[in-house]
Amino acid sequence: MFGHDVVADFRRSRALVGLSPQEFNFDRFLSVEEILTYQGGYYGMPLAQAKPRARELLDQFELSDKRRNSYLELSGGMKRRLSLARALMHRPQLLILDEPTAGMDVELRLELWDFLKAINAGGMTVFMTSHYLEEVEMLCNRVGIVNHGKLVALEDKATLMADHGKGSLQEVFLELVGRRTHG
Repeated sequence: MFGHDVVADFRRSRALVGLSPQEFNFDRFLSVEEILTYQGGYYGMPLAQAKPRARELLDQFELSDKRRNSYLELSGGMKRRLSLARALMHRPQLLILDEPTAGMDVELRLELWDFLKAINAGGMTVFMTSHYLEEVEMLCNRVGIVNHGKLVALEDKATLMADHGKGSLQEVFLELVGRRTHG
């Protein structure tokens, strides 16, 4: 991964990856700020470096006023933002997002799309799973489609759509998984 052997150099390989899972898995005994600070520690960040990075991410994701709260006191959208901030704490090169906008309102979802486009344009690789095909169509350059646990397509988005003669990714998806499009 990025030139590192994932077996022989597993610690460095892991440090290159940030993960924001679909299900929240925060420590219920930590405050929002402590969740981020501890995450930095998992990746070897000294506290003197982790605290300012946590504050930076809290500001960026509009969570500063909740920094002393338990994650249990956050709304679904705030929890999603905290999960993303935690994934970015150690400045990974690869960001893996599992259903990143689940539970987000429309405004927050659009803000996240802009953020993801910006970090991708800045050089970060973003790997995302989503059932929201309009989101995939808007954000992704390459698309993989999985049907019953098998990868049935992995191509550049434009090529995939052109090869199937479809105007939307939803139409391509429905064709590849053996369902008819309506209309």
